[in-house]
Amino acid sequence: MLQASRSRGGLEVPDQGHTVELGREVPLKLDCGVKLGPFTVAYRTYGTLNEQKSNAVLVCHALSGDQHVASTHPITGKPGWWSILVGPGRPIDPGRYFIICANVLGGCMGTTGPASINPETSQPYGLTFPVITIADMVRAQAMLLDHLGIQELFCVIGGSMGGMQALQWAAMYPERVHTAIPIACAARHSAQNIAFHEVGRQAIMADPEWRGGEYTRHGTTPRAGLAVARMAAHITYLSEAALRRKFGRKLQNRSAFTYGFDADFEVESYLRHQGITFVERFDANSYLYITRAMDYFDMSADQQGVLASVFRDTKVRFCLVSFTSDWLFTTWEMREIVHALNAVAADVSFVEIETDKGHDAFLLDEPELHSTLSGFLNAAAERHGIAHVGNTAP
Repeated sequence: MLQASRSRGGLEVPDQGHTVELGREVPLKLDCGVKLGPFTVAYRTYGTLNEQKSNAVLVCHALSGDQHVASTHPITGKPGWWSILVGPGRPIDPGRYFIICANVLGGCMGTTGPASINPETSQPYGLTFPVITIADMVRAQAMLLDHLGIQELFCVIGGSMGGMQALQWAAMYPERVHTAIPIACAARHSAQNIAFHEVGRQAIMADPEWRGGEYTRHGTTPRAGLAVARMAAHITYLSEAALRRKFGRKLQNRSAFTYGFDADFEVESYLRHQGITFVERFDANSYLYITRAMDYFDMSADQQGVLASVFRDTKVRFCLVSFTSDWLFTTWEMREIVHALNAVAADVSFVEIETDKGHDAFLLDEPELHSTLSGFLNAAAERHGIAHVGNTAP
């Protein structure tokens, strides 16, 4: 088994919880045609799997997330990225569910990705790592569940890229999914979102320290480029109303303009902070690969553009959630999924939550989101015979 602690862009990655080596006997066949194996998946679990193995919940993370959904992050020291929803007494309660969250394939927190060592060269993969898709990420997760002896998921849930994975799970493995909760996502990545990703990728690749993707070998890191990529992306996670409410035109620790290019405005300082802190925990090449995976996402591409055909005869129960101020993944894109599910008489609920917090609302304290998830999951769990089992320790 590969070690859980390894070098990443000059940083040492601490223990990630659990790691498992997969694909040694049967490699993972990627959409690009490459067979990958063996590869490592890093994951965290919370709660206890019941005797029927019927209470497993897979939480899928977004672009900048990782497996530390409800655990203190080992690099930043901050609470888990969804600890507001995952935890004792919360909608996804480890006292009732066995919760699994894995770092995606291509990631940089313990799962094999471009910063991992290529066993054939004893050097980091860099850009020799094969290009991956959302479907590849889901196939790797399915292999992890096979390793854990879990045949069916009570629920697969995620927001943004995590929502894409939830949809992909329901499409690829409908017999293994009881309920699916895609939040703030779409069935295909839009031209606008591809454009924003390209700006970020170009910022990284234009950084002279990127070194053609081989910065680790040269002992450098494209910090400036990755920081700019994060800054540009972070703007899309917010809304104009949220930016106006939070920052407006307030100056940063000064009473007048400097007539220079320092961070005069609070919003500038905020974005620079977002960029700097992101660089400390994320790999630049992983950013390239994961954004490209999102760009390639189009669920109806193999169905002559007919999205309903993807879900024909599905028995999965769906709950979809969007936010009024999310302009990255809009409500009409979520409604397109709902209409496709309605067209095949699928069991689907849909809630549009009014908020000015933008795309990031799925990560924040939104009472209506919490009540929606609690209501849907509790009702489904009761029908599925899932009771509280007591152990809430990670």
